[in-house]
Amino acid sequence: MMRPGTLTLSALPPLSLYVHLPWCIRKCPYCDFNSHEYRDGRELDVDTARAYLAALRADLEAALPLIWGRPVVSVFIGGGTPSLFAPEQIAELISDLRARLPLEAGCEITMEANPGTFEKDRFAGFAQAGVTRLSIGVQSFDDRKLQALGRVHSGTQARAAIAEAARSFATFNIDLMYALPEQTLAELDEDLGTALAFDPPHLSVYHLTIEPNTRFANAPPEHLPDPDLASDMLDLITARTGAKGMQRYEVSAYARAGHRCTHNTNYWQFGDYLGIGAGAHTKLSFAHRLLRQVRWRDPATFMQKAAEGQAVSNEHEVARSELPFEFMLNALRLREGVPMQSFLERTGLPPSAIAKAMEQGRAKGLLDPDPAVIRATPRGFDFLSDLQALFLSS
Repeated sequence: MMRPGTLTLSALPPLSLYVHLPWCIRKCPYCDFNSHEYRDGRELDVDTARAYLAALRADLEAALPLIWGRPVVSVFIGGGTPSLFAPEQIAELISDLRARLPLEAGCEITMEANPGTFEKDRFAGFAQAGVTRLSIGVQSFDDRKLQALGRVHSGTQARAAIAEAARSFATFNIDLMYALPEQTLAELDEDLGTALAFDPPHLSVYHLTIEPNTRFANAPPEHLPDPDLASDMLDLITARTGAKGMQRYEVSAYARAGHRCTHNTNYWQFGDYLGIGAGAHTKLSFAHRLLRQVRWRDPATFMQKAAEGQAVSNEHEVARSELPFEFMLNALRLREGVPMQSFLERTGLPPSAIAKAMEQGRAKGLLDPDPAVIRATPRGFDFLSDLQALFLSS
């Protein structure tokens, strides 16, 4: 790993760990994540869970030389539906991680969960297992909207799950979606009112997008809100969260003071992350290069390959020419932006590498004129993909 590369990084960024648990009860029609329906009932059988945890251990142990001695600032257990795993299995996973990695004191450990009754009853157990933050995939409280999205829970179950999360966790996140089929501004307002009545520490609100290789891509839902209505919806979200003392600190993320998601913030600041589990992605910095890896996607293949010490299906070094865009794709999502110094440290590139694109962004009113910071103006935030695209050719 110390072989010469084309970059010079003066310091390594913070390191996070992502753990992928790939199974879910039913694949949602909008979902393009690496998730696989588990058809043998509502709970993963013990043998499958045990085999997968063993594969994760093998995957992590094979990756340790790449991150030796580096402290881990956050862990994110995502899926799929991680709450299909029993609390004692999640406890075993966290203890496996602690045995092999130097987790920082107060390390944030987030886990995704679904609001079904079956998962809700486990929330207290997940907290005891060592999870510090729960992220609940609610999407909507309207039963008709949930049905259109192919969700397996009801609005009543969603409300019960949030109440349970508030009892068990000092910090938690509610995931909502907007611009849903046939959704009106009044219906979104009602969803927001329901979510905000729980005083959530953190809210993530995503525009429903039709991704390739999903069921919605093959059979798009009808009556999706037009761009003007979607824009009004975003204004409503920002106004209602602001009135509750929540700050929009990233394109889709709103938080009360002290409750921003450490893990996602590290992604957006172009930090490092090791991803273990089926289909997980990794980005790691070394003194002279940046490495990206992907694990085998299919869970059975992943488990077999991980046991052989071959969990990584492909890896490549990030080319110098790709770094400006990769960095901006993340950093410009943050409302406060990032210091120019951060770009220099995390890409190993000189300021001249982005000088032309920065100049264009400022001339178009999309970038803050302050040379010490890389930050979108309010207009730049509204036309984010146009702004990010300026860095493609730099």
